[in-house]
Amino acid sequence: MAYGKSEESISMLTPEQFRVTQQNGTERPGTGEFLHNSEPGIYVDIVSGEPLFVSSDKFESGCGWPSFTKPVVPSHINALTDTDTDTDYGMVRTEVRSTHGDSHLGHVFTDGPEERGGLRYCINSASLRFVHRDEMEAEGYGEYIDQVEEV
Repeated sequence: MAYGKSEESISMLTPEQFRVTQQNGTERPGTGEFLHNSEPGIYVDIVSGEPLFVSSDKFESGCGWPSFTKPVVPSHINALTDTDTDTDYGMVRTEVRSTHGDSHLGHVFTDGPEERGGLRYCINSASLRFVHRDEMEAEGYGEYIDQVEEV
């Protein structure tokens, strides 16, 4: 499956999805569509469709945004270098972007569950599309089904 950013995919974004993914925005805490989603499946980039996270790596962090312990395909996530690390909001945070879509996804922190690697990917729902496990094969994400478990 080819992943990428196109004028067509950008034109289909809602104003909020455009603001978040293309203008480095952040949705208000507690408002994201996928914050409380507990269905099994995969989260993909809203722009490119590239696989980003699976439901079995999602956890409740209490931060107000969906949180994940790791990407399903590490090469699909770019964590910006230390020189791009910012300290807005009184904490060190490193921006994460999708590789193929170049979408702003959110930030990664080092305060995640230690037993699961210690990272917390704090991700805007507006940058994601959720594909339920029952639809993964039909939508071309079948190779990741074994990484999705009941949550």
